[in-house]
Amino acid sequence: MKRFVLGIALAAIVSTVCVRAWPAAGQNHSPATLDGTLRELDRSAKGFHSLSADVERTKVTVVVNDRSTESGTILVHDDKMLLEMKPPDARTILRTGDNLYIYTPGLKRVEEYNLAQHRAQVDQYLLLGFGTQGKELQKSYLVTLLGEPTVDEKKTVELELTPKSQEARNQISKIQIWFDESSWLPVQQQFNETGSGDYFVIRYSKIVRNPDVGDAHFKPHWPKGTEKVKPQG
Repeated sequence: MKRFVLGIALAAIVSTVCVRAWPAAGQNHSPATLDGTLRELDRSAKGFHSLSADVERTKVTVVVNDRSTESGTILVHDDKMLLEMKPPDARTILRTGDNLYIYTPGLKRVEEYNLAQHRAQVDQYLLLGFGTQGKELQKSYLVTLLGEPTVDEKKTVELELTPKSQEARNQISKIQIWFDESSWLPVQQQFNETGSGDYFVIRYSKIVRNPDVGDAHFKPHWPKGTEKVKPQG
């Protein structure tokens, strides 16, 4: 069950054109430093409450050189998240506090999970980079500054995160995350799976910072006749 829940969390984070720009004090073209980047993340996190964005998730299976891509939308408000993926594999992933729901319209079924026993591990990945303070990153990861590449015509800071706990490293060996220097929100993330060499890349676009998102968006309402199951593991 623990491995499955962590896998669901990693899938859920799927994983920036219309940015409501956050004033970035660091736009003086001087080279980025790790300490400076972490301070910017601390500052940005203080004003972060919610987010909406389009999301594209690409899974790469190295041994057979296979790439599969899916897209959808994401809403975030505090510890609540709503991810709606488009066909052909349409599904809704809703996280509210300790509860996680996965609704599959094609099966007319919703799976319900309680994350209470695994919340620390789940929170280590879920919504990573959205309102995350730099000092919080350093608690869970060894953080390395890799450079300032351009992604989608945006100047970014690329960080590499290596999980400190062995339990986390059994799932993910390292994470790369690219922060837009104009907003200090992630435009891209890459999660590298342990052992297989497989990885998935998550790209965010049409990001809106702090939209007016009410709690009604995060109510677990499903169509009449939906089968409710609580998988045991």
